[in-house]
Amino acid sequence: MGRAAVGEGAVAAFVHSMRTDPTDTGGLFVGRRPGTRPVRYRAAPELGSAGRQAFDGGLAVLLLVLMALVCLSFWGPLPVGWLWVGSHVQYWTGDVSVGILSAFAGLMFSLILGLVVGKHLDRAWILVRRAAGHDQRTGVLSRMFAYTCIAGTIAFGAWFLLFSGAELVPLGLGF
Repeated sequence: MGRAAVGEGAVAAFVHSMRTDPTDTGGLFVGRRPGTRPVRYRAAPELGSAGRQAFDGGLAVLLLVLMALVCLSFWGPLPVGWLWVGSHVQYWTGDVSVGILSAFAGLMFSLILGLVVGKHLDRAWILVRRAAGHDQRTGVLSRMFAYTCIAGTIAFGAWFLLFSGAELVPLGLGF
């Protein structure tokens, strides 16, 4: 009887200690992967002088602008630049497939590198905002990416409909 009680208690303790919340386990119902624990800040940041807070606030705005430029580059300069490189590779090699492959590989590398840079800027933005006296716990990269996606879509749609010569309904009524 004593052994059964010990076994039942161990099972009960195991069941109560098991964590199955996807935010606690990294999205899986198993143990968390190393280094993926959510960041937990102890308390609100200590406030510096008013001048230091103003400087940190300005630096946070600068980081936000840099993050916006990185995200905006995904929707125009990077694809156009790699299409230009791919066209030159096609001209030099005489093979269209090599040009397309080089443009695609270069664009994928640039996009991943841009995401890495954006993530580093986002982490720095959180720290600078906390240094400026704000209780900043989450980043802004996902919202910034969504806003630049919307802006890129609107800009492309305006260019496509107004300047490219394309028409919504092919009636031959160009601008």
